[in-house]
Order: sequence, then C-alpha cells, then structure tokens
Amino acid sequence: MDNDKKALRSRLLAARAAMSPVERHTAADALARRALEFVSQAFTRTSTQPSTQPFTTETAAITVACYVSMGSEPGTRPLLDALRGQGVRVLLPVLLPDNDLDWAVYQGAEGLAPARLGLLEPTGPRLGVDAVAAADLVLLPGLAVDPATGLRLGRGGGSYDRVLARLAAADSAARLVTLLFDTELLPGLPTEAHDRPVDAVVTPDRTVVFDS
Repeated sequence: MDNDKKALRSRLLAARAAMSPVERHTAADALARRALEFVSQAFTRTSTQPSTQPFTTETAAITVACYVSMGSEPGTRPLLDALRGQGVRVLLPVLLPDNDLDWAVYQGAEGLAPARLGLLEPTGPRLGVDAVAAADLVLLPGLAVDPATGLRLGRGGGSYDRVLARLAAADSAARLVTLLFDTELLPGLPTEAHDRPVDAVVTPDRTVVFDS
C-alpha cells in the first residue's frame, strides 16, 4: 500500500511539474472563479443568483479555512484575495514543529511571510490548532481524489489527517473540498481505514459534489 501511494504521488507531482507557468496562472484564475461560485451557491439561500453578483450577508459572514499554494499546486492566491474581498473570513495554516497546523486570519498578501519548507504563512495572531473547527468550509490540498468515493490522496505528511480528525472530534459540519487539476480525479486510489471522504472537488473546469 505504501509503495503504491509513493509511486502514485511521484507520478502526480511529475505531471504537475511539467505544467508551464502560463498554464498554472490560467488554471489558478479559473479555479478561483469556480471555487467562488461553489461557495456562493453553498452558503446563500438564493443559490440561483448569478455568481457574478456580490455575496449576500449570509455568505460574507462565513469562515473558510484555506492554504497558500506552493510550487506546482493548483494556485490559491487569486482565490484567497477574492474570498477576502467578498468579506469572507479566511483562515490559513501555520506549520508547527510537529507538523500539526495552527491557524491565523489572512490579512492580504502583505501579511504573508516565508516560513520553513518554502511555505508562505500568515504573520497575524495565532488562533490555536482548534480554530479550524470554526470553519464552515475547509479547502484541502491534495494530489488526487477518487471520483467514486470522494477519498483523497494527500502528500503523506499527515498534517491534514490531524485536521480532519480534529474536525470529526468536534462534530464539525464544515464542508470538505479538495482543489485539484482536472486530470487528478482518479478512480481506484489506494486508501486506508482512517481516510475520510471529502464533500466535493473543485477544478479549473468543473465541480464534483459527492453524495453525503
């Protein structure tokens, strides 16, 4: 199982690395538009309103946990700024020495600073590892999701396994969404008993919502 996951991760990371900067930039803009549309439809009572309309009061009051994309990951920077611009409270992770995740509020690009492992992290007050339990929506990084089960393949570091376990322990109703490229919805992913399915996948070209 571990060897299968390792080989698959290597293949997926190689495919991402082969994308051109222009392809990544275009994908990031498209991903932001589609993710904003998902948030608007998921958290407003009038979900039939066009996605180009401003968020309603209900939507702007929500909290979204996201992350700053790094390297060849699907780009999140346009999405972070768009969410913040709509009044959404955005939480970003801060990697702790034990690979657990603390959280802080995103205050714009000027409030990000380089951190270990090449990450960009928020410089504002730390809210604690349990702050993610206040999120209405958690946007998760990943390398692939099985379209039949919603099970996600991560990088293997375990940070988001802890986040998901913490959400489950808090009986959180947060929607779990993974951001991927279109080619990363892959059937038959190797999984383990502790893996938890996500509620949806958003890619630059489509949104896939799984049955609860």
